[in-house]
Amino acid sequence: MRHQEYYSSDGYHYYEQRNQLRLLEKIKGNRPLVHIILLLLTVLTTYIVNGILYSLSIVSILLVHEMGHYLMCRKYGISATLPYFLPVPLPPFGTMGAFIKIRERIPDKRALFDVAVAGPLAGLTLTIPILIIGLKNSNFVLLSELSPEATWSLGESFLFSQLSKIILGPVPEGYDIILHPMAYAGWAGLFVTALNLLPIGQLDGGHVIYAIFGHRSQLINKFAIIAFIIISAIWYPGWLLLIIFLLWIGIYHPPSKNDYIPLDSKRVLIGYITIIIFLISFIPVPFHF
Repeated sequence: MRHQEYYSSDGYHYYEQRNQLRLLEKIKGNRPLVHIILLLLTVLTTYIVNGILYSLSIVSILLVHEMGHYLMCRKYGISATLPYFLPVPLPPFGTMGAFIKIRERIPDKRALFDVAVAGPLAGLTLTIPILIIGLKNSNFVLLSELSPEATWSLGESFLFSQLSKIILGPVPEGYDIILHPMAYAGWAGLFVTALNLLPIGQLDGGHVIYAIFGHRSQLINKFAIIAFIIISAIWYPGWLLLIIFLLWIGIYHPPSKNDYIPLDSKRVLIGYITIIIFLISFIPVPFHF
């Protein structure tokens, strides 16, 4: 499966006020003009990378994801900023994603869980239909007709590969799939969802694991970061920078204000569903060079 460049995938991170992230302390208050400018710049940079359909699709996915977090913060009366987009006028995505800054400790595990899952689940409700529409408009192309300089060879998650088989059917021998820009945005949306659901530290998945297992989540954090390091060392060195960043901000989760309040069974079930979403969306080797 390939993405073609000439058609002209967290980044949400939930940040608590920690010493390792003092840089984010400079972000103060909701300044609508700043958010709007960053959003428009991200529309521009993603358009430069892959055209208008990709741009509108990926920015919409990121926006819905971040607004899921933001609106859940509003529900619980938690002070948080509007989304900050990170424009980057370079492949493969044209953006480093987006984030909101939460400016106070989460009151309890239930609020922590709800804020954490709201982003990935909201983003996924838009990612899947965009991906389906994009796959319906993607094409098989002979491998002999593909130029390595004009395409990216992409890895596939289990979820992506199954949707691709259902919509397009098996890839004929000697052919590959050229993704429509919306399909590439859907692929990137799944990629971002999986990264955010990594069960490590301050990522969405780290929040979910902590909310379910409490301090026992530290063992899962250790296992996840070790597994991630092994994947990077053996199969995909491109993960190294993300691993360094995760180690810098800390792989363990700080407690909420009222950490004794447990999750109810409904939230625990949703938590396990998000773990399954992570497993079927994660791509150990996202790009093949």
